[in-house]
Order: sequence, then structure tokens, then C-alpha cells
Amino acid sequence: MSIELFIKGLVVGLAIAAPVGPIGLLCIQRALAGGWISGLASGLGAALADTVYGAVAAFGLTLVQEVLLGHRAVIATIGGICLCLLGLRIILAKPSRAPARLRRTAAGLAGDLAGTFMLTLANPLTILSFIAIFAALNTGAAGDSYGAAATLVFGVFAGSAGWWLC
Repeated sequence: MSIELFIKGLVVGLAIAAPVGPIGLLCIQRALAGGWISGLASGLGAALADTVYGAVAAFGLTLVQEVLLGHRAVIATIGGICLCLLGLRIILAKPSRAPARLRRTAAGLAGDLAGTFMLTLANPLTILSFIAIFAALNTGAAGDSYGAAATLVFGVFAGSAGWWLC
């Protein structure tokens, strides 16, 4: 396991997760409305989506990359519409004066995780950020072997999930 690739993956994961954008605001809103466990489940959904993009980049899945880049406009449009609708829903919702209701059911937490996962995959900023950050960090060494690529991908997940755990 190359510690350098793992650290690069950590940096990528943190760099993608740390900026407070629409997904970050969604996770904060869910944490405030449904308790910290709901916020954590939402954050882990975002971390899993970041890991998917990290895997696409690290394993050099050119077919998937070509599809994503070739349909970038469609993905960005659909993702943007979903994020705008989500934002509108949050803006129009009346703030609750009651204390947060903790989501203790597995179905509620799984829904938080899956919903955030899908929104993060469709977020055009995530796609563009991964392209830029992977290029800037020169992660080409991950293509040397599957083990090296897996190390980089594990680093991306650890960095992103670590941000949401904190």
C-alpha cells in the first residue's frame, strides 16, 4: 500500500467534501431536522458518491469517463434541476419549533444515505471538481496496478467520510 497515494486520496476526499455547497447544506439541514445520526447518514451517502467518482478516475474506467464527460451537459442539467428543487423545498418549508425528531429507523437512515448519494452523483460541481483535483495532484501512479488504484480510492473515501464524521 503506497502511503503517498493514500494521502493523495485523503486530500482529494477532504477537498471534495469540505466546501459547503448544496450537498453540505442538505446534510446540515438533515442533521438539524432529524438528529446527528441523520446528518451522518447523509454525509456518508455523499462520501460514497465521492468514492464512486474516485474509483472511476483511479481505475481509469475510460468507458464510464467518456459517458460522464460526453453527457456532462445532461447530467449537469438534471442534477442542477434536482438541487434547485431541493433548495426550493427547503426554503418553502416552515421551520419547526419542536425539537428534532431522531431518525432511529433503518429505513429513514437508508433513505437519507441513498438520497444524498444520488444527489451527489448528479451534482455537476462534484464531477468538475474531481476532474480538476485528480489532474492537479498527478494521480497517474494509481494506474500502475489495481492495488495502487484501490489505495487511492480508499483514501478518497477516508478523507470524505472523515470530514462528515467530524
